[in-house]
Amino acid sequence: MTRMVTAPPETPAAAADTRPSRAPTGPGWSRTTVETRVLGVLRWVVIVGLAVFTLFPFYYMVLLSLRDLSSLLQDPGRLWPALSELTVDTYRDVLAPTGSGGQGFLRLMLNSGLVALGTVAVTLVFAVLGSYAIARLRFPGRRRISVLFLAVYLFPSILLAVPLFVFFTRLGLRGALAPLVLVYVSQTIAVAIYTLRNYFQTVPASIEEAAAVDGATRFTVLRRITLPLAAPAILSNALFVFMIAWNEFLFALLFLVEDRDRWTVSLGLSQLAGSIEIPTTVLMAGSVILTLPIVVLFFATERLLTGGLTAGAEKG
Repeated sequence: MTRMVTAPPETPAAAADTRPSRAPTGPGWSRTTVETRVLGVLRWVVIVGLAVFTLFPFYYMVLLSLRDLSSLLQDPGRLWPALSELTVDTYRDVLAPTGSGGQGFLRLMLNSGLVALGTVAVTLVFAVLGSYAIARLRFPGRRRISVLFLAVYLFPSILLAVPLFVFFTRLGLRGALAPLVLVYVSQTIAVAIYTLRNYFQTVPASIEEAAAVDGATRFTVLRRITLPLAAPAILSNALFVFMIAWNEFLFALLFLVEDRDRWTVSLGLSQLAGSIEIPTTVLMAGSVILTLPIVVLFFATERLLTGGLTAGAEKG
């Protein structure tokens, strides 16, 4: 007679031995640990390097604009001057009217602001309507028109300088700010339409169709649904157009050179750079004034860019 041998029941200690073994927690360096620590160090090295590379020129420009001219001539390479060497007289000289002995940059900034804001307003009105029509409406030649807008932007702007100069001269409009706005619109509207068309195509058409079923008109759908959803793209284009119109120099020189009261700030800065009588500190102060509105506008728009997307999604 054979006896059946049964295995003894597993004790709690034996059951614990069947669990997967834990990774060793000793002082050894695993591959994952090395990669994580190396990438962590390289990340901060890259961030600090890029920050120094991008911020140092602006810091040195601001420093030169604030230093006293005599101390600057004695030690131009000093990066940390004493507080007694800093002065804001250069900014007073740059912003003061020409009648008071200054450079009149306050008036030039006003002209640049009017031209840039006018260019942004006109460009966005036509670009939003044009890009929405290309993205949503069906009409013959829609694809060719879209490619044509991009092809126009590929031509260098210098090709348009002479025809536009002759055209506005014959109309007697040279020397005014309004024709300059139209010139800038002709340069920026093509790329604005192209980029906004791509963004409008990412907006789900089903949302607009649902609103249309509820009785909304095409204009109501555009104003209350599509535009809030496309707010980040519209703000990005507005910032892009503003920077072009604010910094542009060639067409401003062609159209406004004869009347200094209508100069833009880029023309005024070129005058400072070309004069041997203007100190370097005053030139740097003019450069800071030219750059500062773009920097402020960028940081102000950054919040709107991130917040506009969620606001548009809630409304949609």
